[in-house]
Amino acid sequence: MMEVKKNPKKDLNKSSSVFFAAAMAMVLALSYVALEWKSFYSDTYDQTAMTIDDDLDEPLALFKLAPPPPPPPPPVVPDAIEIVEDDPEIEETIIQSTESDPEKEVIEVSDIPDIDIPEDVDVPFILVEKAPIFPGCENASDKRTCFNTEILKHIRKTFRYPEIAQEMGIQGKVYMHFIIQKDGNIGDVQIARSPDKNLGAEGKRIISKLPKMTPGKQRGNPVRVPFSIPINFVLQ
Repeated sequence: MMEVKKNPKKDLNKSSSVFFAAAMAMVLALSYVALEWKSFYSDTYDQTAMTIDDDLDEPLALFKLAPPPPPPPPPVVPDAIEIVEDDPEIEETIIQSTESDPEKEVIEVSDIPDIDIPEDVDVPFILVEKAPIFPGCENASDKRTCFNTEILKHIRKTFRYPEIAQEMGIQGKVYMHFIIQKDGNIGDVQIARSPDKNLGAEGKRIISKLPKMTPGKQRGNPVRVPFSIPINFVLQ
């Protein structure tokens, strides 16, 4: 096996520190140049698009004003004044005075004859002087309110929902109309409006079972008093 011989004059380790120092110096120089380097950018613009002509021949008008109207012509002065004859006399309209005449005799209220009310006239419940009295409301202070309360009690007590209407799921309001006759009986029971014939028939049955009442009076005479009421059928 051959032995490797080294030349003492060619030993690289001797100059390694020199090379290292040179390399460091070069790196520092490059870093300094890189940090100190300045770049200049020249931004160019289209100068033709930004120029403004300051030397305009006339100012820019946003709108033009209309010329003022001409002055009115001077009034024409007639050369001579013409005299016109007066118009014929106009008859004045005489307005009758609305003030009472103290010398005129005043008629007493008792002297005015009573107007007989026709026998077949119908007086609505809200207009009749003496409303019909529901049984049990004779001593009530407000007989009309008592009438409404008692008739609602009668409906709730007599009410019966038709089975066929329940099975078909029919519900709604039935508007009933009837007349309290001059003798106090209930008559002329009619179905004004109903969503179903079965509900209408039940409403007619309920109203027909109303008791006899004290008839309504107008000027002391018994009169027919029509009355309308809705009956609400609601499925629970």
